[in-house]
Amino acid sequence: MSKKENGASLILAYLNEKNRPYSAQDVFCNLQKQHGLGKTAVVKAMELLALEGKIKEKTYGKQKIYFADQAQFKDVNDADLKAMDHQISELSGEVQSLTQSCRQLDAELKELNSSLTTEEMVSEIRDLKAECSGYGARLEKIKSASNHITPEEKDKVYKERDLYVKEWKKRKRLASDMISAILEGYPKSKKEFLEEVGVETDEDCKAVLPST
Repeated sequence: MSKKENGASLILAYLNEKNRPYSAQDVFCNLQKQHGLGKTAVVKAMELLALEGKIKEKTYGKQKIYFADQAQFKDVNDADLKAMDHQISELSGEVQSLTQSCRQLDAELKELNSSLTTEEMVSEIRDLKAECSGYGARLEKIKSASNHITPEEKDKVYKERDLYVKEWKKRKRLASDMISAILEGYPKSKKEFLEEVGVETDEDCKAVLPST
């Protein structure tokens, strides 16, 4: 059988199997990947099949639609149609149920993939136990230390700190007032004055005044 005859046979079998209308473009897209048929070959084969009366052809505007010759199929009575409708309904329900089950299984699989494996859990537990043991040892060391600061000593340190900070602020304000008074009659800039007398400011030393 030639390639041309083989292509026509494939198209005829396809249209009879699907038994629904298709354009030449539809048939080409559906069969090209699996059978490697070219678009021109598909168009010519369908035109030839229609000319030979093996398939039917309808023209809608500029587009041609092809479908299987219905004379080859036996008539279907109302009872058969109802039976088919019932079967379609049952199969649709089954498809819906299976789709729901697949979604549920996909969700469970995603959750399992994001969970730790047994080996990872064992390793995690071992690491956490080691970490807890280290913290426990540090806690015991702190408890057994003899150099704890009493509340009274802590309070004394804070009071001394506040005193020193207040004194720092006081002396800084006095120094600032003195420099401002001198600069009123000084012919140069403040920066030049400080360099000349050798004064270093808190900013020069990057010293930050603590808050009280």
